[in-house]
Order: sequence, then structure tokens, then C-alpha cells
Amino acid sequence: MTVRGLAKSVPGGRRLFAGLDLAVTAGELVAIVGESGVGKSTLLNILAGLDGSDAGDVSIEGVALCALDDTQRTRLRRERIGFVFQAFHILPYLTLRQNVALPLALVSADAATIDARADAMLGAVGLGSRGDGYARDLSGGEMQRVAIARALVHRPALILADEPTGNLDPDTAGKVLALFADAVRQGGAAGVVVTHSRTTARIADRVLTLTAEGLVERHDD
Repeated sequence: MTVRGLAKSVPGGRRLFAGLDLAVTAGELVAIVGESGVGKSTLLNILAGLDGSDAGDVSIEGVALCALDDTQRTRLRRERIGFVFQAFHILPYLTLRQNVALPLALVSADAATIDARADAMLGAVGLGSRGDGYARDLSGGEMQRVAIARALVHRPALILADEPTGNLDPDTAGKVLALFADAVRQGGAAGVVVTHSRTTARIADRVLTLTAEGLVERHDD
């Protein structure tokens, strides 16, 4: 993923950021940190093509989002982007296998491929024997593992995570973060996680601070 000259202001004219450049390579995980209200989630929405920018552009596998219409951007999100959210967004009336399989169903994969890939991803996150179970029987950490499996099952080029462990206790959060980082690197995806947590940021290959002038690399002692 490549970002060039991105700028965004909010209604009323307050600038969130401008001149923002970013390149994330396959297998690399980048953490973006900053104070509340600085625009981290807005930036993530722009990277996903869910929100527009005032200037600049985002390219995923060489495809510029600004060159796509709404239908094409939706297709790109379904096929090439995975999402991990703080609130999990696991559907309680579906089994774990069905929850994980959703991205494959949206791109009309065949049934055998859907089941095999979903079961493989559940196994990768330590829930291989729970495919027929429902979310109501899971802990918060287990639900987040299902969310990670769902984000990765269609082998996306880009994985975006918004405060992925904000609702978890510290011990569970650490395990989920390690799983997430391993999945990004082994899957060869470009990963971006936005967070205010130093613990979350430590899993990343690079930590960048979002400012009004763009992204600044942070070097902790």
C-alpha cells in the first residue's frame, strides 16, 4: 500500500492532517498512534476507501482508489482488504465457521473452498474445534480471534485494525496482538493498526505518530 500527499479536514475547517505519506510493504506491520481526536480512525477509513480525502491518494497493489467508482471500491474492499475492529462485529446468529467465512461468501467462492479455508483459519487462531459453536459461548479474547480469522480468510493484500484489543484484559490483549502480528507477517499482507496503546504499538515493525503535518516516525528508548 502506498499513500501520497493525503490531506483531510473536518466540517468547520479544522485540519486533521496534510502532506501525509506512507508506504507499507507485504508482511510489514505499522502502528499509527496519536491522541484522541487527531484523526486516526478517519485515516483508517480513508485507507479502506470508506471515506474520501481532500487531497492525495491511496494505492493498493498499484490500484489508485481515486480512479475507482463506488462499485469498484466496494469490490476491492471485499477482495483485497481485511478489517479487525475493537467491537468484534461477530454475528451471534451464525456459527464461528459462518462468521469467518463471510468474506469468502461475499466474493462467491465455492462451498468446499469456503468451508476448508474457514476451518483452516479457525485452526490457525486456536479455535479449530469450535467451528459449529456460536459467539454467545465465547470470551472476549476468543471473539477477537474469530475477528482476526475472518479478516485473514480471503488472503487480503491489506489488513486494517482499529484499536483491536481495546475491550480485552491485558493478558488476553497480549496474546491476541501476538496472533495478529504473526498472521500479518506469515500471510504476507500489509498491516496497519491504529491505537493509543503503547502495548499494541510494540508489536509493530514501525510506530508512526499522526500529527497535523502528517506521520512522524517514533523511536522509543
